[in-house]
Amino acid sequence: MSTVLTGLAGARRAGLPYGIASICSAHPTVLRAALRRAAKNGGPVLIEATCNQVNQFGGYTGMTPADFIVFVEGIAREEGVAREQILFGGDHLGPNPWRKEPAAIALKKAADMVDAYVAAGFTKIHLDASMGCAGEPVALDDDTVAERAATLCAVAETAAARAGLAPPVYILGTEVPVPGGADHALSTVEPTSPAAARETIAVHRAAFARAGLDAAFTRVIAFVVQPGVEFGSDNVIAYDPPRAAALSALLDEEPALVFEAHSTDYQTEAALAALVRDGYPILKVGPGLTFAYREALYALDLVASDLVPGYGDRPLARAMEALMTAAPGYWSGYYHGDETALRIQRHFSYSDRIRYYWTRPEAEAAVAALMTALESVHIPETVLHQYLPQIEGANAQDILVAAVDRVLAVYDGACRP
Repeated sequence: MSTVLTGLAGARRAGLPYGIASICSAHPTVLRAALRRAAKNGGPVLIEATCNQVNQFGGYTGMTPADFIVFVEGIAREEGVAREQILFGGDHLGPNPWRKEPAAIALKKAADMVDAYVAAGFTKIHLDASMGCAGEPVALDDDTVAERAATLCAVAETAAARAGLAPPVYILGTEVPVPGGADHALSTVEPTSPAAARETIAVHRAAFARAGLDAAFTRVIAFVVQPGVEFGSDNVIAYDPPRAAALSALLDEEPALVFEAHSTDYQTEAALAALVRDGYPILKVGPGLTFAYREALYALDLVASDLVPGYGDRPLARAMEALMTAAPGYWSGYYHGDETALRIQRHFSYSDRIRYYWTRPEAEAAVAALMTALESVHIPETVLHQYLPQIEGANAQDILVAAVDRVLAVYDGACRP
């Protein structure tokens, strides 16, 4: 296993902290951009799948953990990335996809999912059993969460041994922003209190010891905490180092650990670099990458409207509006306001709920029509400058990859030693 993850805590102690971006997306263009960057710089790339996105039943992508690895490896071969450069992580692995079912059933499915992830070759495993199941409180107490995490860890250890694989490293803890961003305007976000983080670590350590998993606990590299970063539909809460200073100082008591920061999307390079410096070197990013992809697609939709006879007036944007209003399940509980506000959020929200629609046949057809329309069209520099002034690319597909890469470049800059 690459030492890029296991070396994070030691590098911080030595005063030479570095970070790594965790690419939380199954979108092929996002993955291509991340892998193309890895091919260029020769370094590792961490790609993560979530429990709802990829599981033994297919998740919303239709992929099992083994399918996902094959999918990524296929793009990697096209981009010239060596397999050993790719680290695969499983995010929020626990009963969340089945939390409406009784705990015994949901936890059995969660165990089967963890088994499938580890057996497929995922080597970074975030165990998250924080959510209540049918008949339970929405948020569970620390002891119950830790006991369930230990049970899932035992499954992961067995799966690795059975498959003849090196045992994984683990991420524990659950105090994270709302997945996909908050559903309302935010003015501030409180960092996790040091006392709460200290208790979470202690309770998990004790639960693992009771389960005979002391050796596995030595491979716990990070706990998830809230350093005070978040994004809502139309605003971003920037990292404020002094407010998280006491939480960061807790790592002096736990020299083998770092913290993992979720929802770091849309932070500046300076803020991300400060997170790395302060002990949050694993930087999760997802919606910010597909947001950049959507921006570039919509810009190309305008380019084609201007340059290609018969293409129409923004048919891609119109197709996405029709699709999202006909199937509102992925956004209706997250966006609020009158019809104009809802329309704006459907397309332009930082929460980027539109990302769930790109794999729908209607969306794929509209994107394919755009790519076909621009396939043999020379885009004048002046037109590209009008709609995508900071992007360069030889063709439409390269422009999309370049748009995502601009975001990845910010993370690369922040994560350098």
